[in-house]
Amino acid sequence: MKVFSNGLWESPLAPGQGAARVRPGDVQWTASGGLVWREDRSGTGILVVRESLGGPPRDLVAERSVRARVGYGGGDFSVSGGQVFFVSGGRIFRHGLEDTESVPVTPPWGRAAAPAASPDGRRLVYVHSAEGVDCLGLARTDGSGWPVQLASGHDFYMQPAWHPDGRRVAWVAWDHPNMPWDGSALYLGGAGSGSAAGEGPEPVRVAGDPAGSVAVFQPAFSPDGRYLSFVCDREGWFNLWLCDLADGSLRALVREPSEYAGPAWIQGLRSHAWTPSGDAIYAIRLSRGRAELVRVDLEERRPQPVGGLSRYTALSQLSAAPDGERIALVGSSPLHPPRVLTVSAQGTVATWSEVTPDPPEAAYLGHPRPLSWRVKSEVARPQPLDCHGLYYRPRNPAHRRTGPPPAVVRVHGGPTSQALIEYRFEIPFLTSRGFAVLDLNYRGSSGYGRAYRDALKGHWGVADVEDARSAAETLVSSGRADPDRLVVLGGSAGGLTVLLCLIRYPGLFRAGVCLYGVSDLLALARETHKFEAHYLDSLVGLLPREESLYRERSPLGRAGSIRDPVALFQGEDDEVVPPSQSDRIAEALAGRGVPHVYHRFPGEGHGWKKSRTIETYLEALQAFLAEHLA
Repeated sequence: MKVFSNGLWESPLAPGQGAARVRPGDVQWTASGGLVWREDRSGTGILVVRESLGGPPRDLVAERSVRARVGYGGGDFSVSGGQVFFVSGGRIFRHGLEDTESVPVTPPWGRAAAPAASPDGRRLVYVHSAEGVDCLGLARTDGSGWPVQLASGHDFYMQPAWHPDGRRVAWVAWDHPNMPWDGSALYLGGAGSGSAAGEGPEPVRVAGDPAGSVAVFQPAFSPDGRYLSFVCDREGWFNLWLCDLADGSLRALVREPSEYAGPAWIQGLRSHAWTPSGDAIYAIRLSRGRAELVRVDLEERRPQPVGGLSRYTALSQLSAAPDGERIALVGSSPLHPPRVLTVSAQGTVATWSEVTPDPPEAAYLGHPRPLSWRVKSEVARPQPLDCHGLYYRPRNPAHRRTGPPPAVVRVHGGPTSQALIEYRFEIPFLTSRGFAVLDLNYRGSSGYGRAYRDALKGHWGVADVEDARSAAETLVSSGRADPDRLVVLGGSAGGLTVLLCLIRYPGLFRAGVCLYGVSDLLALARETHKFEAHYLDSLVGLLPREESLYRERSPLGRAGSIRDPVALFQGEDDEVVPPSQSDRIAEALAGRGVPHVYHRFPGEGHGWKKSRTIETYLEALQAFLAEHLA
């Protein structure tokens, strides 16, 4: 064992190891008890089918990349009986599990997402977006005829779901300037029968408000059609609710300070599923960054943890088997890359996706320790708030450190997102080299209730920056970090936090790492995509009235104050934060002789998809940290 008082450790974890992982996404059951899931293979979406646990998996659609692109994506496919409906190139296709060719269902214009087939398999409801206008479309599954609009008039639509009678559809909608977690509404409308045309009464708003301050998420009908379940934060936390369709009454199925959904950044998210008997709901409960599967009986209303999944701390995309109480989902943990799992009511777990044994990085990473500390803030709030983070200590069996380690304060994007206890190769890549990592959940992060999430409103670029500073100070004061070797790292919204930390607190961090970071808030408000076109209204303020705030909190206008080394990484095809923002920061740094590196990646957007890009990023990150912190 090598003993270090300073310097970075040698690590066997090579950059290429993090680039080679195949990541499963959504998973759904077939009528015969098999599974279909989507894998992301270096930026290409591949559908995989496995008819039984004993049978081999096979690629279902090899000639097309399966990926929906409404907003940030998601809602890539659905399964109905022996048919799979998937999105490729903005168009929905049908592919039988035993077929060799795909049949187009919708015309080749606009973008589609979240296809859902009616119970009789004859019609398909889906989200459609074209030329800045979103709606719910209704098409025949055989591809004949022309789709019609089922619902329109709101700025956004999400998560359409069929009632078992095939005559009604539930969905979520919201309007600018809201984001779906700010305020959204659950609707129930008629879909007619027999033809593609929507028929019946006007839609009824069941819960929430498309322009209000209550958010809803994921409608799902009970198998007998009596209840409509959904997640709602009406009482301050995303808890499970029920609507009795017989009389329209609403009641909370769960009331507790835990979250049963995250922010709806993408289409197709599912955090709860009904049992086939309809007497209970399986749901993902999230607390302090850790997820667990629970079963909630409709009468007892007490969430009961489901056994067998204790090794997995991140769970997503629940799907209930049609032939009994089995749940399919995607699970991971810091020690286990994402994999497709099934679990029975008795806690019997099976792994369906092909995975290698626990990866070598498992020896270099333990589960994090949740940390909380009181915020010292210039931002006045009615009540003081604690800040939260997940602390990973340095870990390498071949090395031991005698003093406080160098540390990376890692700032997630969004900013309405959350650092979860999940698999991210970047973290063991750092901890195996002797770094501590604090995954920061600053004020404004999800997972800690609405009050914490709303604490960033009007204060983006201030509260998050204060929290990154206080995170670094907390690590130092507790002996968990070397005060002379702190790094701040973040992407997208987290990139703005990185740059502002270097501007407001020069010398606090030895270096900053900024991935596709926001640097010009006025340009972002003008240029970003429809989904986030008014996001800054609540995070910063209304334009043009608050233009001075936008300029004050834009790193680009204050880049002359940066003197600490910076590593910049940017995708050339980024539609969310255009490359011009990183280009101008790099020019400002170069003009003042500030040490920096700048990498632009062709063919990449807002985040890395390609294996080669991931490998290059990690190689460059390693070289940058070694140069400035060794």
